[in-house]
Amino acid sequence: MRATFTATESCPLLAFLFAQLPEVKRIKVRQWLKYGGVTVNGVVVVYSDHPLTAGDRVELSPKAKAAPGPRLPAGMAIRYEDESVIVIEKPANLLSVASDAGGETTAYTALNDYVRSDRRNRQSRIWIVHRLDRETSGLMVFARTEVAKRTLQENWSLAEKRYFAVSDGAPPAEAGTLRNDLDESNAFRVHIARRSESTREAITRYRIVRRSAKRTLFELTLETGRRHQIRVQLAGIECPIVGDPKYHPAGAAGKRMALHSCALSFPHPVSGTRLSFESALPAELERIMGG
Repeated sequence: MRATFTATESCPLLAFLFAQLPEVKRIKVRQWLKYGGVTVNGVVVVYSDHPLTAGDRVELSPKAKAAPGPRLPAGMAIRYEDESVIVIEKPANLLSVASDAGGETTAYTALNDYVRSDRRNRQSRIWIVHRLDRETSGLMVFARTEVAKRTLQENWSLAEKRYFAVSDGAPPAEAGTLRNDLDESNAFRVHIARRSESTREAITRYRIVRRSAKRTLFELTLETGRRHQIRVQLAGIECPIVGDPKYHPAGAAGKRMALHSCALSFPHPVSGTRLSFESALPAELERIMGG
């Protein structure tokens, strides 16, 4: 079966396919999507929650196989892409961008290889919008053009960024706001300090999702974007993140850092349409929460 459809309004891709193909069993549609039989504007998409906007061209060719692209680092996946942005899921222990030492694969270098694998884009490159710490997993956005990068960064205050974190210890309140002044002058370690010319205010809203006998699962929303912000602020209320090698070394042995970028929402740099993505709590963090 081959077919082409054009979206007339914003909606998730899978819901759009169900509406366009009422005569096809839903499990079959899911299989076509999962195994590379659906493209959006010429790009293979496998995520059911991929956001469509009016005018997007959706092609169905279940028997066609997607052309192989460059191998992405283990655990890294592309959630969305168009001519202006690429949204990825970054695994833990992968650098976002190169360190001073260099020579290491990063999300940035992998995406540059990915976009340049298309002959039409040999001179293309990726632009950095924001960063996740090496130890943090989850959603990130990169720009495909310098104009898109500049627009995203100029409007970054309009982005919503939410995280899951598993901590040792628990705050007394089920929800609240963490507000501190952070000193980021040390390149390797941030600390809470009295307000001065060398500090910047950090604001994080939190709610408790779940508690176990020893640990707490937080959902945190950033209102500011300071280096190591969540890590420092949770440690500051005696709820350090499990596996954090800098701010909770006693709880880091043998574990990945239990911090995950679980939701990212921002205005598209060209259309202005709001793009929203969510990522479930990784199985590793579920195990840590129970352990």
